[in-house]
Amino acid sequence: MPKPVADLVLRGGPVHTFAGPEAQSGTALAVRSGRVLRVGADADVRDLIGPGTEVVDLAGRAVIPGINDAHLHATWLGALWPDTLFGDHAAPGPGPDRPLCTPEERRSAILKAGDLLARLGITSYTEPGLGPGEDAGSAGAFGMSVVEQYRSLAAEGLLRARVTALWLYGELDGPSTLDDYRAGLAALGGGDSDPATLNFAGVKIFADGIPPMQSAYTHHCYADGSHAELLVAGEDDAEREQNLTTMIIEAHHAGLQVGVHATGDRAIELMLDAVERARAERDVDLRHYVIHGDMVNPAQLKRMARLGVGLSTQAGIAVRTAGAVGAVLGADRARNTWPLRETLDVGIPLCLTSDAPVLPPDWRREIAAADEWMGPADDPRDRVETLLRCYTVNPARQDGAETWKGTLAEGMVADLCVLAADPLTVTAAELPDVDVDMTVLGGRVVHQR
Repeated sequence: MPKPVADLVLRGGPVHTFAGPEAQSGTALAVRSGRVLRVGADADVRDLIGPGTEVVDLAGRAVIPGINDAHLHATWLGALWPDTLFGDHAAPGPGPDRPLCTPEERRSAILKAGDLLARLGITSYTEPGLGPGEDAGSAGAFGMSVVEQYRSLAAEGLLRARVTALWLYGELDGPSTLDDYRAGLAALGGGDSDPATLNFAGVKIFADGIPPMQSAYTHHCYADGSHAELLVAGEDDAEREQNLTTMIIEAHHAGLQVGVHATGDRAIELMLDAVERARAERDVDLRHYVIHGDMVNPAQLKRMARLGVGLSTQAGIAVRTAGAVGAVLGADRARNTWPLRETLDVGIPLCLTSDAPVLPPDWRREIAAADEWMGPADDPRDRVETLLRCYTVNPARQDGAETWKGTLAEGMVADLCVLAADPLTVTAAELPDVDVDMTVLGGRVVHQR
């Protein structure tokens, strides 16, 4: 039998597979038919090079798994870029108003975002909320017309990254009703033809708002004595809480992952109560997760670890809004928000994300922000590696795809990026200055600087 020949070989630089406790596994990587064929020393891949093999001399540059931004509104990003909601300010403003009004505009926005993300080494992302709940939305970036464009682009092979999406049966950052939610679940059809390219994994529920707007659902009043309500519709707090619980349990029984936008400690508690009930009735790990989780407390973190509930959060927002959160919550309570270090310590699969276009989709800046928020590290190299896993290994788990993406072990999809310097030899603060030189999706080069 003839020896296999690689389609692509990268050699002459550190290859960080993240497939085990040690990030670096060699200095060369070979790819065949979109999969990692071999990782090892340069000499280990020499016999895989044939006349048609593309050989990349890394010259000391580093290879890491492709970046996975697990919470990124790509269609909206494509409509607004280069603007973001925060802009250069310390708090989000109203943002630019550039609605997408036609199918062609939505298609163009998705493609524009894909080009931007490829330049950043992003090979996977999650669109956290698309569906009929936003068909009349003013942005035009989240309704069923967007779903149709994603499906068309996937069928045409034009997506520049793997896309996971959550269905949305209410308004983005707004209310939802149990009746609309149930109607949405009942209308779900079959899966997409290639879930490795486009996968509608579950549902998104907005439980509450955000602390700076005093709309996070909390156990205690805000500093001015006010109290927020859940966004899920109901006649009173008790009915709203019951409806949120019902939504989560019914999605779980339908075999759907649930991502709950929950920032207040009371909203997070309700989500965890519902997941615990659901798993008591049907014990299957569907990778449910809290989105944002600003006010999650130590007891809740322990419950999340026990229940397999993940956390998808944004360190850049924590850094930027610390003053505003302190003003509305009070300094003592605000001091305990966004507990990234504690989240990692209890073993929760933390996903760092950008929430673009709230912030730019630059994962290097988000890792630097997480490092700043967590404070000094005993081992800066270990800190950077840990935070890189929050953009590779952990999001693959959230996607339910850790058996085939997120690391560069042999047999995994060849989603990777080449960085101009070894990220494990720089500090997190220096990482934003490290260029992305190449992005490879399924063995295909989609960006080269």
